[in-house]
Amino acid sequence: MDPVELLLHPVRLRIVHALSGGRVVTTADLCARLPDVSQATVYRQVGTLTDAGILEVAGEQRVRGFVERSYRLRPERAVISAEKAASATADDHRRVFATAMAVLLAEFGSYLDGDPEPADDQVGYRQHAIWLTPAEREKLIDGLREAILPVIANGPGEGRTPHLLSPILFPTAQ
Repeated sequence: MDPVELLLHPVRLRIVHALSGGRVVTTADLCARLPDVSQATVYRQVGTLTDAGILEVAGEQRVRGFVERSYRLRPERAVISAEKAASATADDHRRVFATAMAVLLAEFGSYLDGDPEPADDQVGYRQHAIWLTPAEREKLIDGLREAILPVIANGPGEGRTPHLLSPILFPTAQ
């Protein structure tokens, strides 16, 4: 299956997010992390991602008479090539954006259903209308990359909690 089609599914994309940072988790862990998704759906989507090579089995252990597998993300397989992105149609972009928004809503809902501390967690969802020349836009994007790239490969560690960062930039109608 095409990586775009694989990742354009809200549950599969949430599973990819849950396994980011080198984490190794079981399907039971994923079910706990995605309480709004049925167990059958989690198992089915883990199977789809594993069959496609985006996830790999990291280990197996016997638990109460059955084999429990743990999975790890293969991040090099969970990407959409620059060529594929460049050839996307307007409808493709609509689907990608709708999926991204569905995932954001689901992840934020999951956060709020836990024990949220939005002020302490510095939760932000601001929107700013800005006017940019092409050169200013490029400088802005370069600055965002410079800020994000050094931390994007961080894995779990003491004091670290996972965060979802979704920069969105597009020109509006004049």
